[in-house]
Amino acid sequence: MLFVKSSLNVITSGLTNMKVRQSAVLSTHLAQEVTQLGQLLARLRHARNLKQADAAVRAGLSRNTAYRIEKGDPGLAIGQVLRYLEAIAPGTTLTDLLLESDPALASLQARESTKRVRDLSAAELDDLNF
Repeated sequence: MLFVKSSLNVITSGLTNMKVRQSAVLSTHLAQEVTQLGQLLARLRHARNLKQADAAVRAGLSRNTAYRIEKGDPGLAIGQVLRYLEAIAPGTTLTDLLLESDPALASLQARESTKRVRDLSAAELDDLNF
């Protein structure tokens, strides 16, 4: 009886330690894809001028979960990621996100690529005057 009881303790202690960290079992390539997905979601949220906390509330998630999604935590459920996407851009599919086809992203890209142009100095104007 003592042997059976000790065997059960060993088995149950082994079952409680079965939690696996997803980042430890993912290949480098898949980890990079999850990170890229999170970055795309953060970029879309930024393009739509939404605060992370507001997007989280709309999705029915905690702000911490929204943070983890945007950082590319692989341990989150795909349903949470999809709810977050729907909260940021209703009607947008995962394919649309990956293709970056949202007009708000194009607008953000245009704003980011705009560079301030300074006036030429007198010396620079003289150099150009031929």
